[in-house]
Amino acid sequence: MVWLEVETKAIVKDPGDMRKRIRKIANFTKKEKRGDDYFAIKQKGYPKKAFRIRNTKTTHVVNFKKRLKEYYDDYIVVKQEFEFELTDKEQMENFLALLKDLKFEEWIKKLKTSESYKHKKDKRLIIELNKVKHLGYFLEIEYLCQEKEMKKAKKKIMGALKELGVEKKDIDNTGYTKRLYDKGIKDKKFFIKW
Repeated sequence: MVWLEVETKAIVKDPGDMRKRIRKIANFTKKEKRGDDYFAIKQKGYPKKAFRIRNTKTTHVVNFKKRLKEYYDDYIVVKQEFEFELTDKEQMENFLALLKDLKFEEWIKKLKTSESYKHKKDKRLIIELNKVKHLGYFLEIEYLCQEKEMKKAKKKIMGALKELGVEKKDIDNTGYTKRLYDKGIKDKKFFIKW
C-alpha cells in the first residue's frame, strides 16, 4: 500500500502563542529530539537526491522521500515516503559500506525538537511545532493518506491553517536541509554513532 505524505510548513515568529493556538484544536501526543544525518552524492550545488538516517533510542531509521510535484500547489507539498530500520551495529556498518561504495557521503546534520499534536476532530491530521537548530521555529501540518484521499487531506490542512490563524505569507515549504545548505551549516561533528 502506497502512503502519501501531504503537508505544509510555516515560519513561526512567536512559538508560545502558536503553542496556545495549537492546544485549542489539537491534543498533545509527544515531545522528542530528533537527530537526522543526511547523505547525498557529492556534486556542485544542492543535491538532487538525498536521504536521512534518524537515530532513535533503540534503532536507526533510514528514510527517503520522493517528491510528487504534479500534486503540489501554492501551499501544500506531496511526497511518497519510504523507510526501514537498521536494528544493530552490524547492519549499520554494512549499510554504511554500501553507501560509501555507491559514492554517498555524509552531507548535513539536522537537529530538531518536535512537539507533536493530533487534531481533535481528525486524528490523522498531525500538527508539529518544531525548533530546528540554526533555523528557528516552524509549524508543520501533515496528513498521511492514499492518493484517492489527497483532496480531502489538502482541505483538512488548509482548514487547520485557518483555525490556527496562519497567514498564507508565512507558509514556506522550503526544506530544512535546503535552508541549512543555503546558510552553509553542516554540523558534521554530530554524525552517526552507536
